[in-house]
Amino acid sequence: MRQHIPNFFTLLNAFSGCIAVIFAVRNELDYAALFVFIGIFFDFFDGLAARALGVQSDLGVQLDSLADLITSGLVPGIVMFQLLAMSQTGGWNATSPILDEGWSGVGPAFLPFAGFLITLSSAFRLARFNIDEDQLSSFIGLPTPANALLILSLPLVLLFHGNDYLNSIILNPWFLIFVTLLSTYLLNSKIRLFALKFGNWSFKDNALRYIFVIVSLALILTLKFLAIPFIVLFYLLSSLFSNILSVKP
Repeated sequence: MRQHIPNFFTLLNAFSGCIAVIFAVRNELDYAALFVFIGIFFDFFDGLAARALGVQSDLGVQLDSLADLITSGLVPGIVMFQLLAMSQTGGWNATSPILDEGWSGVGPAFLPFAGFLITLSSAFRLARFNIDEDQLSSFIGLPTPANALLILSLPLVLLFHGNDYLNSIILNPWFLIFVTLLSTYLLNSKIRLFALKFGNWSFKDNALRYIFVIVSLALILTLKFLAIPFIVLFYLLSSLFSNILSVKP
């Protein structure tokens, strides 16, 4: 029974992702983001529970990636589809562009489907992760949850920051295509990134992790949802800096 406790949290991640898919298709992207956040919490907690109980298993690894594909792969792809569709209609539409035939009359009708490059890249990244034995204490390429947060931050900035300048940037189709291509590259890049796994609570052994958490909290308190892209950027730069200095995170 104990060995299935982490799997239960993994399934909660998958369930949260399924709910997020429904909201994303309905173009209720704030609620989609909420359930992605909940799913990512369960994703973190299942690994924590597995390590605490000493019940890591191959089944858990496979199940975790399948859940992540829904929450951190499919949902961001749908969200980018919606954003690209909105960029062609000129702004936010309460009606889901997926269900509204009017969106396809403006610009190339196929353009929004480019958003699913994120889903395909996430699937490839997760499959590679499952067979790669060199990602036990760190990651090679941007983890799918971090990428999902990056993509989901865009509609949250649109909805809650209310800045016309930012809105015009985010709903620019060229900007969205750039973000999509950047996302697909980062997911499967060769960049080695530190993992937020604390083997102990020593500051000396986890200095980079503590600094990252403190800076991230400071950014969230000051910038709110706009902080998420900066946190992802800081994650990338601090990992690169650590790699250059050959400092073990």
